[in-house]
Amino acid sequence: MKAYKRDEIIKAISDPETTWDIIIVGGGATGLGTALDAVARGYKTLLLEQSDFAKGTSSRSTKLVHGGVRYLAQGDIGLVREALHERGLLLKNAPHLVKNGSFIIPNYEWWSGAFYTIGLTLYDILAGKLSFGKARYISRKEVINRLPNINPKGLFSGVVYHDGQFDDARLAVNLAQTSLEKGATILNYFRVENLIKNDQKEICGVVTTDSETGFSYQIKGRTVINATGVFVDELLQMDIPGKKPIVRPSQGIHIVIDKSFMPGTDAIMIPKTEDGRVLFAVPWHDKLVVGTTDTPINEHSLEPRALEEEIDFILRTAEKYLAKTPTRKDVLSIFAGLRPLAAPKGESSKTKEISRSHKLFVSESGLITITGGKWTTYRKMGEDTVDKAIEVGKLPPHSSVTKDLPIHGSLKDLSRNDHLRVYGSDLDELLALMNENAAWSEKIDPRMPYLCAEVVWSVRHEMARNLDDILARRLRALFLDARIAIDMTAKVASLMARELGKDKSWETDQIKSFTLLANGYLLESYYPKTKPSKVKTHE
Repeated sequence: MKAYKRDEIIKAISDPETTWDIIIVGGGATGLGTALDAVARGYKTLLLEQSDFAKGTSSRSTKLVHGGVRYLAQGDIGLVREALHERGLLLKNAPHLVKNGSFIIPNYEWWSGAFYTIGLTLYDILAGKLSFGKARYISRKEVINRLPNINPKGLFSGVVYHDGQFDDARLAVNLAQTSLEKGATILNYFRVENLIKNDQKEICGVVTTDSETGFSYQIKGRTVINATGVFVDELLQMDIPGKKPIVRPSQGIHIVIDKSFMPGTDAIMIPKTEDGRVLFAVPWHDKLVVGTTDTPINEHSLEPRALEEEIDFILRTAEKYLAKTPTRKDVLSIFAGLRPLAAPKGESSKTKEISRSHKLFVSESGLITITGGKWTTYRKMGEDTVDKAIEVGKLPPHSSVTKDLPIHGSLKDLSRNDHLRVYGSDLDELLALMNENAAWSEKIDPRMPYLCAEVVWSVRHEMARNLDDILARRLRALFLDARIAIDMTAKVASLMARELGKDKSWETDQIKSFTLLANGYLLESYYPKTKPSKVKTHE
């Protein structure tokens, strides 16, 4: 595999006379899906991300590729059908990252077994030929056998159904790689500072700054797409100062605990909690991810923090369903993400009721904004956005081809099921690095499975530029155990410095900044309340 050369890629934007067909601002799920759809159709495509790919919301999901059982209950059949179709395509195109998982609903009311079996049978029917498996009723005994730590008191039965699980940030990296291989120019750490308009006040390009060098570029484009998630209103302000916000952010948090709290391979889905949401406990990378919440907020950032009432809510809900219950000291990592919910005037003010369907807006200047949606439908969002760009930019029409386009790393015959599975077809080349340096075959930390070779690979082939890129999104250590991630910093910084040609002061600065960031993932950095309060999520 050809090594990633950032300087060579930057040369593609250095000529101010070059005109791009499509410029995409934002390197999360939506932006990357749009970039891949555009370049696969043959359009000259540029994507600019202010931080790292999937740094924001797109690395902080519940790790599910799903139709959305809750949306089915809300009657949003169209969204569920679309998402289930996309779920099937994603399993086909990225089998190294997506897997078919089993989910169990424990029933504590006598009537709920039949109720959820019927509802989830409809869920499976909507998936059609791309079904992951039929839902079925299971006895109380089978629930306890499969979920040995489930609270048996009042348990009547269960329903098991199938949905998808995946690694969100790894998929983002692979989408960026696929786009590069198809001929797109994809750059992280490039912040768009302004929009360029012609004499007719139509957008014809962007001004962007390389965060690493401070050098700015003026870039021409026939279309500009705003795919910046919860930051869409910032770009819209550049277009129309004073414009009313079109996004209402909603925060969802997750806690990560040891797998011993729910041994086995099944996930749990709690269909209705005290706040009206569903709650998942999902096995992921040999840990357990539990969440999520749905809390309206007024501020947004790349590193949102969980609220105390959200933490209390998840721990309190877990206590109801697990015989061995997690406490604050059992939380290995806690992370928060912001959903960019499109909430046009007239829709419900409750975030749990705002549609997760994506929405496209085109301003008078021609700026195309895509918002809403979810990871599962990223491909369809990209397709719809490029269709709109063809119309707005009067580009020669070409049909989308991403339905059957394998994503980088795609490998159907996967013989292994350890953490290295996510590399798919790259695995042999990654392991070959150990021939270059035997020390790279060692684990970074004995408590985690990650190898030194993976750090080298991430720098050479996966566009990683700093410790956060590696430990949060290429390796996922920060999301799995924040304390161990902090302990890994010295070795990872040393490996990165060698690859990037950096000095000791760079290593020191990286360790300091990452440690500060990672402290926000440690629950002891939050102040415990003496009296838990009820989470208020829909005011």
